[in-house]
Amino acid sequence: MAVFCRNERFSRGNNEKGRIDSLKMKKKVLVAMSGGVDSSVSASLLKDQGYEVVGATLQVWDYSKNKSNEGYGTCCSHVDVQDARSVCDILGIPFYVLNSETLFEKTVIKPFVQDYLNAKTPIPCLNCNTFLKFHYLIKKMEELDCDFLATGHYAKVQKLKNGKYGLFTSSNSVKDQSYFLFTLKPEILPRLLFPVGSMNKEEVRKIAIKKALPVFQKKDSTGICFVGKNSYKDFVQNYVEDNQLKPAKKGLLKHFPTGEILAEHNGIHNFTIGQRKGLGVCFNSPLFVIKIDPQTQEVWLGKEDDLYSHSAEVVDVHWLDPANSGEKLHVKTRFHDEGAPAYIYKKKEHYLLKFLQPKKAITPGQSAVFYRDKQILGGGVIQKSLNS
Repeated sequence: MAVFCRNERFSRGNNEKGRIDSLKMKKKVLVAMSGGVDSSVSASLLKDQGYEVVGATLQVWDYSKNKSNEGYGTCCSHVDVQDARSVCDILGIPFYVLNSETLFEKTVIKPFVQDYLNAKTPIPCLNCNTFLKFHYLIKKMEELDCDFLATGHYAKVQKLKNGKYGLFTSSNSVKDQSYFLFTLKPEILPRLLFPVGSMNKEEVRKIAIKKALPVFQKKDSTGICFVGKNSYKDFVQNYVEDNQLKPAKKGLLKHFPTGEILAEHNGIHNFTIGQRKGLGVCFNSPLFVIKIDPQTQEVWLGKEDDLYSHSAEVVDVHWLDPANSGEKLHVKTRFHDEGAPAYIYKKKEHYLLKFLQPKKAITPGQSAVFYRDKQILGGGVIQKSLNS
């Protein structure tokens, strides 16, 4: 079994004795416990490798706040908290529940709602990783005098030729979650552990069975955890009403590019680029959401071919390892996107991506993540797509 020790302060030289001595040193790690099998196995593996392990679960959302029906098995239901506690009891490690509801609402919920009202399609998991799992928990890691923070993410941290550390895709390409991690600060990489990052799901479940962890058959979390069993549309509508925010406006559905009025809609938060179902119109051929105008509240519907763009503007770019302007990178514009080659250019207030082949459904609010081979260099928020 591999040992996930990368921090240079535990190294005592390059000889074999120094390496063995360094592995015998006791190291303390805070494990973010979601109640799922990945984080549970991560904690178990680290304990087996001699780490002093502490488990912690973030209490992020009260479902009663927004008429939401709790979605069991997501990652923030009370069942998940209990599952995490049970695993820690079996492993014989300390367990903490950290109330972070206020921070979660401020950094995840409110931006999520506002983005939909502004014709964007947000990624709440990205903000959760950025502001809670790898910022708030880093602080808790230090407060608890831990050396490392570990999670059940499918990704890898590796040492680069220049002596620094880089973020890399998981060996398990199907489960790879590196897309959501581009906002990590480079300086914390040496203190992050992803124990299952090189495994496949079958291996992880086998370890859970061997260790008699009660979550071994638990399904992977899917969807948006805080939305629960409701739709995101209902969540946005309920949140706006409950918090007395400016209500969503009605608008028009128009045909692209003719401008023909097709119908009226109840708010642009009900639509996202590339959407085909639930448009509320009848037409003689399939229609897709081509663009959404937050100024006029107009939603334009057109053919699938109209979804393709040659370029995109990306803002709020964060670099783990900066690329050169004009460099050709592999770029993913959605989590489940296979990615495509594109040239990246530094502009005054944004970065411009130029794809070698037209790219389908480049969506404002989603992330464009930049890869060089298996290394994640950085990423940013898509501001708009371009056809030139």
